Amino acid sequence: MIEDSYRQYSSRVAYSFMGKEMTYAEADSLSQAFAAYLQGLGLVKGDRVAIMMPNVPQYPVAVAGVLRAGLVVVNVNPLYTPRELEHQLKDSGAKAIVIIENFAATLTQCIANTPVKHVVLAAMGDRLGLLKGALVNYVVRNVKKMVPAYHLPQAVRFNEAIARGTKGTLKKPDIKPDDVAVLQYTGGTTGVSKGAVLLHRNVVANALQSEAWNTPAMKTIPAGEQPTAVCALPLYHIFAFTVNMMLSLRMGGKTILIPNPRDIPAVLKELSQHTFHSFPAVNTLFNGLANHPDFGTVNWRNLKVSLGGGMAVQHAVAKLWLEKTGCPICEGYGLSETSPSASCNPVTSHEFSGTIGVPIPGTSMKCLDDNGHEVPMGQPGEIAIKGPQVMAGYWQRPDETAKVMTADGYFKTGDVGIMDERGYFKIVDRKKDMVLVSGFNVYPNEVEDVVASCPGVMECAVVGVADEKTGEAVKLVIVKKDPALTEAQLREFCKANMTGYKQPKVIEFRTELPKTPVGKILRRELRDKK
Repeated sequence: MIEDSYRQYSSRVAYSFMGKEMTYAEADSLSQAFAAYLQGLGLVKGDRVAIMMPNVPQYPVAVAGVLRAGLVVVNVNPLYTPRELEHQLKDSGAKAIVIIENFAATLTQCIANTPVKHVVLAAMGDRLGLLKGALVNYVVRNVKKMVPAYHLPQAVRFNEAIARGTKGTLKKPDIKPDDVAVLQYTGGTTGVSKGAVLLHRNVVANALQSEAWNTPAMKTIPAGEQPTAVCALPLYHIFAFTVNMMLSLRMGGKTILIPNPRDIPAVLKELSQHTFHSFPAVNTLFNGLANHPDFGTVNWRNLKVSLGGGMAVQHAVAKLWLEKTGCPICEGYGLSETSPSASCNPVTSHEFSGTIGVPIPGTSMKCLDDNGHEVPMGQPGEIAIKGPQVMAGYWQRPDETAKVMTADGYFKTGDVGIMDERGYFKIVDRKKDMVLVSGFNVYPNEVEDVVASCPGVMECAVVGVADEKTGEAVKLVIVKKDPALTEAQLREFCKANMTGYKQPKVIEFRTELPKTPVGKILRRELRDKK
């Protein structure tokens, strides 16, 4: 799929980043060189390569290079702490990592405990040309001081890796539809992070399903205009990986790469320079943009699809977005385990439905009771999904895979939903205790496990509480062992051991935690007593 697009759209722009454009032909030759470089390291078909970068042009080049070499992409959140990174590198068995220097200090602290042998080090300005690249790198390193000290003596610079690969030759591997393409880490139904195994055919299927679904809106783009998508969601998240990067590639579209979506003024400044048609985002981003005073500096009139996913879109946000852009937010639903898209609202609808829509082409969905039987229409049940985009299972965890797959091939999501008479699904509750913060899964078990190792903590419990900005937020309830333990100390400890979205927003101290007769902590009770 990738190579077909490189050939078919060679003269078109593939990526736009900080005012610099990269064509499909350039992405083709760079990724081919990178693939040859990786093979030259002695990596063989099926080996895993971690990619730990924000939305920079090196990301799609690295992904295509890894896949073209017959290797497996392991997407890594660049904001991970050393503890989180170490777990993922060990669990995936990654032999190489492509990392941006801003986060190299994290790798320095844990690389010795991982199987990683090869490090490719990228910098913000790598693909911006000599002058601009040097200037951007100088500002990032010396003015903004965004590159903490690191020690990775074996690292090879990204541009150097490309130069070495250009001299080598790529031995085209024999890749089959059932070969593994991506390990997408998720908490699944329990606390420990595990890799959803996405095959080449899973990712291709989901790109084609998404293409078919979006066609009614995208075919209204004026002739001669290249379909253009805003990529403000992080590419390491499966939503952006498939719905931005892979779908744009498939359609010969241009992708506007936004490295830091939290910097709303910078996002709006970048968008004011483009014509764009598709905007996948999470509720928090739609909300932050629509409420910013500079919103009007952007021309939103060409927007055909505003795709909401990752977390529930709120009615008030959808209403404001429609008023300001004329393009309704079309909410979809999916998970890492489904590559991710499973259902969506029609892209031709003119209003926000408050549902997650209907299954996309080739996908079946149903609601099940605790015994695995389908519930009657309008009754709540666990949403189960079957389709060509459903993962092969969890990486090296047959026990966990068995828990979520039914005998007839449905994946049980852990989300409780209702199907109405039109076949539209609505999520009403979550079966598991997971907290969804701005589209990211937070597993109470993991947070509790970390906090329990903090000196001075006797017991702790984590629940999700409603949050206007992020949908849900993490609330931590503590029983102290050491009376002198302060909230500030706890926050410092959490910051050192967990990435931002997992850190508790609310911390509450109690003398005891509510428990069942057998001593199990009653999270539900803590949630109800907000």
